[in-house]
Amino acid sequence: MRRTGVSLAAMTAALMAVAATAEAKTQVQWWHAMSGVNNERVDRIAADFNASQEEYEVVPTYKGNYTETMTAAVAAFRAGEQPHIVQVFEVGTATMMAAEGAVYPVYQLMEDAGEPFDQSKYLPAVVSYYTNTDNQLLSLPFNSSTPVMWYNKDAFAAAGLDPEAPPATWQELGEAARALRESGLPCGFSAGWQSWVLVENMSAWHDQPMATMANGFGGTGTEFEFQKNAIVPKLIAQIAEWQKDKTFDYGGRRGDSLPKFTTGECGMWMNSSAYYGSIKEQAGFEFGITMLPYDSEVVDAPQNSIIGGATLWVLQGGEPEEYKGVAKFFTYLSSPEVQAWWHQETGYVPITTAAAELSREQGFYEKNPGTDIAIKQLSLNEPTDNSKGVRFGNFVQIRDVINEELEAVWAGSKAPQAALDEAAERGDDLLRKFER
Repeated sequence: MRRTGVSLAAMTAALMAVAATAEAKTQVQWWHAMSGVNNERVDRIAADFNASQEEYEVVPTYKGNYTETMTAAVAAFRAGEQPHIVQVFEVGTATMMAAEGAVYPVYQLMEDAGEPFDQSKYLPAVVSYYTNTDNQLLSLPFNSSTPVMWYNKDAFAAAGLDPEAPPATWQELGEAARALRESGLPCGFSAGWQSWVLVENMSAWHDQPMATMANGFGGTGTEFEFQKNAIVPKLIAQIAEWQKDKTFDYGGRRGDSLPKFTTGECGMWMNSSAYYGSIKEQAGFEFGITMLPYDSEVVDAPQNSIIGGATLWVLQGGEPEEYKGVAKFFTYLSSPEVQAWWHQETGYVPITTAAAELSREQGFYEKNPGTDIAIKQLSLNEPTDNSKGVRFGNFVQIRDVINEELEAVWAGSKAPQAALDEAAERGDDLLRKFER
């Protein structure tokens, strides 16, 4: 029998060594809420990180929408089967902060793991939302966004409107929406995530309080004020009138109304900057991106918008080596190259200044006009107590309450002010329950 250069024993030993190396990779479980094409992008980020080093393997798992993912993580923690990382949307921040013993703060994680971490590299408008009273980062910003206004340039031209001069004020918005309707469009404009866009952001945009105690950042005991500030009651009453003749047309919670815009049914749409990828893929027309309109009868100029999206929270209960892997992954995820790619692919805001600068150097904003609008809105002015963001316990449920009351307004079954008063009263009850 002819001998080969490698004995069976040596080959077996080599194979076992390879297997041992593969088994030695420490797994890091990452639960997220990114569906569709963003799910594929999350998978790519994890795969690229896994290929970049030999010690750790990040395993991403889609767990449903934001609410479903957060609910699944809470249930898993109670059962002792929690992931290392869970993606939680911004309205879950207060709930996560109150979960003492469950959360491993990011600043502490990076320090314990010996991983270099400079919080000043992250965009202030993003970081400020997720820090404690000592300005220490609790969760890692990942997919941060802010609402912008999308508009159909082709429809503008057909209606005799200037495609390069979109409305800047609510007064101009109304005029443009009526012109679009008169040109034959079924509706002038629509909006998604209505509590976030029409109540939370419009309050911040006009430097009006959403609630007392710096919108919840000042601690517990806060009470809602959106029902009596200078912009929300006025705005909701106006939109209720516009709903009657489809100058405005409600299309559902979250992003349900996206097809109204991408099919050309509505000429304008207010929702997250993160819909850039979807709109670019689905719209069969030239579209533009501009800042949210402001009411010139309330303010002379807008303040700043606030973020949405989600961050990555680390849950306690794992092994030290696993958390070293989490820290390494967070460093990789925050790198300019990864963040610039994620930002350019999705429309989410780059979480670091370096990623924004890299995107500019690569010519992304020049080639894709309007994709820097979200960054400009967030950094338009130094945030005030009214425009830093919102931090309320039970806010997932409170948003549902606001949605229910606004839907009653759009259906014509409840007067705008009565609905807002009811939303605030029901919301305050949920705040008190959270504090018990």
